[in-house]
Amino acid sequence: MSDPGNPSTKKAVAITRRDFLKYSGLTLVSVSAAGCGIFPKNKVGYLLVDMKKCQGCMSCMLACSLVHHGVENPSLSRIQVLQNPQGSFPDDLIISQCRQCVDPACVKSCPVGALKLDPLYKVITVNEKKCIGCKSCITACPYKPGRAIWNFEDNNSQKCDLCAKTPYWNEKGGLDGKKACVEICPLDAIIFTTETPVQEGDGGYSVNLRGEEWARLGYATD
Repeated sequence: MSDPGNPSTKKAVAITRRDFLKYSGLTLVSVSAAGCGIFPKNKVGYLLVDMKKCQGCMSCMLACSLVHHGVENPSLSRIQVLQNPQGSFPDDLIISQCRQCVDPACVKSCPVGALKLDPLYKVITVNEKKCIGCKSCITACPYKPGRAIWNFEDNNSQKCDLCAKTPYWNEKGGLDGKKACVEICPLDAIIFTTETPVQEGDGGYSVNLRGEEWARLGYATD
């Protein structure tokens, strides 16, 4: 595998679960996600997560930054896994990611129209060349922390694009392709669906993906 951290050798790479875990030295993971109603009705995609399966390893964050930016940097991930050291399982972990909202406040807040539905990928993306760095989309997001992420290296906002544009991953992403976080999660705590989740609160974004084997480990299966 090419060294994605070396600017002189950055290029698209194939990432398998085995290669990624070997490369990063991690073993577990999770994520959660989204919903977008300005899409054509037959072209909508959402990421759902089982928070009780998630072990907080941040593999999804590292995979996200790797395929989008060529480096493993949690601060550049469009998925953020936060842990409360004073919390208790399963409420000690919070996964914040773009929900692809039906009525996206981030799109409405942008004064220059940098956030728009990409006509090719059918997902809201940030036009980095148009972004003026005002961070309005980040502060306008009703979910905290905001689902739009500040790219401190390029000084523009970014958000989950369902891996539609991943220059360092030679797999097809977007609605009909692969999502790095789903592919890399060793516990299968993340799934992709085209069924619109309930938009209020956690709604349908948190789901139960546990089977009988998890019950034997002491996890609730309902």
